Amino acid sequence: MPKLTAHDELFLHQIPEPFSQVVTYHEHWRDSYFFVMHPRTMPGDVIVLTMAHYPARQEMDSLQLGRIGGKQIMARHVRPYGDDPYTPAVGPVKIEFVEPLQTVRLTVSGADAPVEMDVTFEARTEAYGLRRGTMKAGHEIIWDQSHMVQSGNYSGSYTYEGKTYDVDGWWGQRDHSWGIRDHARCPMWMWLAIQLDDGMFGGWHWEYPNGAHVFTDACFAPADGGEPIPVVGFRHELHWTGDDGQPVDYGRDGTDVRGLAGRVEYELENGKRVAIDGEGVWSVPYGRLGGGQHQMSVRTDDGREGTAIYELTGAYHHRYFPIARGEKLPPG
Repeated sequence: MPKLTAHDELFLHQIPEPFSQVVTYHEHWRDSYFFVMHPRTMPGDVIVLTMAHYPARQEMDSLQLGRIGGKQIMARHVRPYGDDPYTPAVGPVKIEFVEPLQTVRLTVSGADAPVEMDVTFEARTEAYGLRRGTMKAGHEIIWDQSHMVQSGNYSGSYTYEGKTYDVDGWWGQRDHSWGIRDHARCPMWMWLAIQLDDGMFGGWHWEYPNGAHVFTDACFAPADGGEPIPVVGFRHELHWTGDDGQPVDYGRDGTDVRGLAGRVEYELENGKRVAIDGEGVWSVPYGRLGGGQHQMSVRTDDGREGTAIYELTGAYHHRYFPIARGEKLPPG
């Protein structure tokens, strides 16, 4: 007999199963929130808070990641579903959607959290829904997800090692993705969250090891609340940098990597083309998964300046991850 919950009383079902069931039972199926925040100028602290639920594992988790005062932070909290697989609360972490697609409150309170915080996300752009993307290795599903991105202003405070810091008008991004993602077997993905005074460039780009494009969906979302403009073309010429800021090879594990630099180019649906040069340093290295997140200082070819988070990760790619670290990688 399938387990029913209070949500089964509501008009929420998408498949002919109880609400807690998903259309494809898979160990890597998850529904995930991601919030990243940083000052409007660089360098500065970077704080990442995530929360996700995993139907196959019947559990929910939350990660605290980032860099504070030059130190890397990382913590993971887990709770079993029990009778409540939906409330976004795990250990010391709570996420409250005060106003859908507009205001979210993030709180972390407790001695087992490396960073305590009470921070509010206020949308500064419309949310943009990315179309569903898929990738297989032979007949195996490696990635099959939908996704939304949204830029916001963060305010509040956080406490680290006994000292409290203000979050006053920080920029950042949030996203919500749901579906299957086997991170360790993904050749390469690039998630960019570029914050400018007049709006944000945000989206996802995936490639096979040889550089063939699997998926690209992105937009420019104006800060005046206007309709996001879809991206119809995307190019990237990034490189890893070392201690001296000069290019270095990633090798197998990125031992010599300290940062990222280079250019990305967007072509928008309205015909406008924008090139963006950026450089930055690790904010969240991913270790065995390859690559990670970087806090970037950026400048467009028409003179706009801003800050960004570039996530570049994967197991095997001719440019960024030249030595394969995974097995049975796509395309098969």
